[in-house]
Amino acid sequence: MHVLGIDVGGSGIKGAVVDVYTGQLIGDHLRLETPQPATPDALVKTVGELVQALQWQGLIGCGFPAVIAGGVVKTAANIDQSWIDVDVQSALQHATGCACHVINDADAAGIAEIKFGIGRKRSGTVLMLTLGTGIGSALFYAGRLFPNLELGALPLKGATAEDYAAAAVRKKKKLSWQGWAKRLNKVLTHVERMFSPDLIIIGGGVSRKHEKFFHLLDTRAPIIPAGLFNLAGIVGAACFASEKET
Repeated sequence: MHVLGIDVGGSGIKGAVVDVYTGQLIGDHLRLETPQPATPDALVKTVGELVQALQWQGLIGCGFPAVIAGGVVKTAANIDQSWIDVDVQSALQHATGCACHVINDADAAGIAEIKFGIGRKRSGTVLMLTLGTGIGSALFYAGRLFPNLELGALPLKGATAEDYAAAAVRKKKKLSWQGWAKRLNKVLTHVERMFSPDLIIIGGGVSRKHEKFFHLLDTRAPIIPAGLFNLAGIVGAACFASEKET
């Protein structure tokens, strides 16, 4: 079964057709810039343009950077505040003319890693953190997802964890890898105290550069890069939509 997976991020919106039985992308993925400000009208229009560019007319799964309850946006950390209480699922269906299911973006990435990637057949508690514009998080126990965890919103150093240690912060503040890893270690310390994960998976675009900072991280649990890197959100969103339709 082929499903279009879309991953909405703070800086870019990526999409690709996915074989949900194998986790493989069918063709290359397409990326469009996230509109700024990322208001509902502007963002939905951009997603519509992406779907049109891919010439897609089937089922869509979308990972969205917010707490999602019944297709409705409940938080807005890296998108415009006007998104709160908007039915994003209905908006995307109207804009694309396609059946669509929406899930938190980090949860989508986690689903892909548990189904096809590093977390496959792992027992115990697995935590995935996606490092990008913000810090996304997905928690699994025995393969079961606990949705909408949003650990990036944890208070830390007078701000939130993602305002303090997201990958975008390293670039914005021109931090060295060592300086950024020191910040990230503070986040990881808090997270381990709360959840005692047996495995931590790091995703997002920066996971491709894991050799630059993994050796600087101090965790009790093993910490490894995502097997699908920053394409996990696309794959997981497609799989989520497929499961919702069955």
